[in-house]
Amino acid sequence: MRIAVLALDGLFDTGLAVTLDAFSAANRLSARMMGGTPRFDVSTLGVRRRVRSGQGFAIPVQAITPESKPDWVIVPALGATTPDQLVPALARADVRKAIAQLRRWQAEGVMIAASCIGTFLLAEAGLLDHREATTTWALAPLFRQRYPHVSLDESRMLVPTDIGVTAGAALGHLDLALWLIRKASPELAALVSRYLLADIRTLQAPYIIPNHLAQADPLIQRFERWARDRLKEGFSLQDAADALATSTRSLQRRCQEVLGKSPLAYFQDLRVERAQSLLHGSGLDIDAIAAEVGYVDGATLRSLLRQRLGRGVRDLRAELR
Repeated sequence: MRIAVLALDGLFDTGLAVTLDAFSAANRLSARMMGGTPRFDVSTLGVRRRVRSGQGFAIPVQAITPESKPDWVIVPALGATTPDQLVPALARADVRKAIAQLRRWQAEGVMIAASCIGTFLLAEAGLLDHREATTTWALAPLFRQRYPHVSLDESRMLVPTDIGVTAGAALGHLDLALWLIRKASPELAALVSRYLLADIRTLQAPYIIPNHLAQADPLIQRFERWARDRLKEGFSLQDAADALATSTRSLQRRCQEVLGKSPLAYFQDLRVERAQSLLHGSGLDIDAIAAEVGYVDGATLRSLLRQRLGRGVRDLRAELR
């Protein structure tokens, strides 16, 4: 499999390093234990002759030529972690040149993969329009507002489509690399996973911090504060709207635009976050924790935790220990 990693100025160092290391480990393990098959031919390409990482390290890159036709192109994240940093970065000349190159590659049938903030480049290129995608959960509100034609689900770690695959935040770069290795050989992917002490994660949901998402909008911020004070009482859309001096329709619309979910779904996110905290340090049993977050019994909470986090109470307690 021929893989090109597209390196841009200011990229996230760990994203590039973990991608290259994963495929290097795959090649070594394949040679040692599987007769050298499959093999990944990985090159690092740049739209500029000189590229420096976000930490200032020089990255050796090859020029993109008409002969540069890999099977897959991987776009690591830029090291821009806030909207104020990212929006200007997307307007840079080298980034716009990279976006144009991604369009050409996709038109030639090359598969495109991106993780974390790298997914913004695919969206800027229009390659994700009317397709499902994921991105770094921390910038999901910006992504949703900037690219309304993309079906975003930031709770997922990996979202494959007909043009490639998108992956979630930061170390989602490793999940993406393991996913590509698995496409070539599930057995080799299992070996690399064990070698690196890493598993492919299906969800970002356990890592999402609801308070961080609320900062994207003043009304959502106020709604979050109102909701946290009333987890034990339960949810009423009308009560929330009245307390925030807005209409139920306006609150529903704003939650959908910023968070991609209903007010009730966000209220349940806060319940899950609080329940996780109580599982960690309170010593309460599941029924008592359920009462603290507004449920009549533990069975309903168990179901919500498994639905949102993909794990049951026993697994969550074990992880927290």
